[in-house]
Amino acid sequence: MKSVYTRRQFVKDVTASGIALSAINAPLHVFASAKKDVVKVGMIATGLRAQSHLEEFLKRSDVEVVAMADPDKGMMADAQKLVTKYNKKAPAEYTNGNYDYKNLLKRDDIDAVLIASPWEWHIEQAIAAMQAGKMAGVEVCGAIKLQDCFDVVNVHRQTKIPVMMMENVCYRRDVMAVLNMVQKGMFGELLHLQGGYEHDLREVLFNDGKQAYDNGVEFGAKGYSEAKWRTNHYVARNAELYPTHGLGPVATMININRGNRLTALSSIATKARGLHRYIVNNPEGGADHPNAKVKFKEGDIVSTQIQTINGETILLTHDTSSPKPYNLGFRVQGTNGLWIDNHAGEPDAGLIYFEDKSEKHDEWENTKKYMDEYDHPLWKRFEKDAEGAGHGGMDFFVDNAFIECVKRNAEFPLDVYDLATWYSITPLSEKSIMEGGTLQHIPDFTNGAWQTRKPVFGLNDEM
Repeated sequence: MKSVYTRRQFVKDVTASGIALSAINAPLHVFASAKKDVVKVGMIATGLRAQSHLEEFLKRSDVEVVAMADPDKGMMADAQKLVTKYNKKAPAEYTNGNYDYKNLLKRDDIDAVLIASPWEWHIEQAIAAMQAGKMAGVEVCGAIKLQDCFDVVNVHRQTKIPVMMMENVCYRRDVMAVLNMVQKGMFGELLHLQGGYEHDLREVLFNDGKQAYDNGVEFGAKGYSEAKWRTNHYVARNAELYPTHGLGPVATMININRGNRLTALSSIATKARGLHRYIVNNPEGGADHPNAKVKFKEGDIVSTQIQTINGETILLTHDTSSPKPYNLGFRVQGTNGLWIDNHAGEPDAGLIYFEDKSEKHDEWENTKKYMDEYDHPLWKRFEKDAEGAGHGGMDFFVDNAFIECVKRNAEFPLDVYDLATWYSITPLSEKSIMEGGTLQHIPDFTNGAWQTRKPVFGLNDEM
């Protein structure tokens, strides 16, 4: 095993795994400002996450999926099966190697692209899309380096092409009900918020196939999806790798980049034990398995404290290598009360307390009556449309917002400044951990515009 896993080797391994990579310097086209009856979409990557978006697009009469790019012909075939299921015209395929998606971006019949490729290529592909005049919806992760975040913002300013951060947890039903309560002032002035990614990913990181490390160490019969590339991040990095699920929802509640901004963070990490233990104890693994020799850099639990300019604090937790039921660990606390999500979004499973509403001053209330009474208008309007959509309906809402904004040439509710800010947590946390938890300045990617930008998320009952 190599003593240092370099970025060059990382790129080589990801390329070898057959995942679409990215390039920039596509020709610039001006995005048409006219409103659209039908949005013509291109898909960059057709893996499992992309297929969830694709299915939402295929359900709609106002979306035409024109083209899809991915060198993985197996995933492409699965995506085309979805298209056939909905009796839609087969999109053009771009499967000729890792860079064939650049030819997709040259098409003049695409309004917007959905980017759901591996994390390390999101920024470069978003930049390529903007330079090609295509609006972009970009899936979640964290940036590889801080400069990525400046680059995507700078190209947005040059091209004026919008980018949407496709953070679906912002649309989780209980989260939006709490947002509704926050916007009505029920919590008083907010003080402290928590969220994170507390999700046992050990099976995902190894599934029944390859872990894409050192030319693909075998863990089972075959490899697919995230295990081809995601596990490498745990080998090469020690950081808050997946910040947006926890940060995005609470950021909307305290108007980050719209009257408020993040200013600094400090991160610490535990030792790394969980993935090695999983390999050793797994029937397909064992102490003598090649993967048991892999040294994982990512601490099992990464804690990140964040400060804001308006005086709130945020605590993020990344915890994906140890056994646990799924829970994002939200907490919203203000001068008049608090909400604690402790059962992964079930409306009657959390805890809530309001000083001016709760019957007993020293007892928690069940959240259900509040979740019912303050159900967000978006969920009331689109509950039926969201039935069957991925992640408990959240995927419908994030995809609906993307399409409706493209149709109307409207401002994205989660925009390029949110993307840059939330993505930046990963490289900044990595640097903080490397330096023993030192405080890291979080750049103002809005260049001062946060002071005058107005909140938009959750204030429109259509998107």
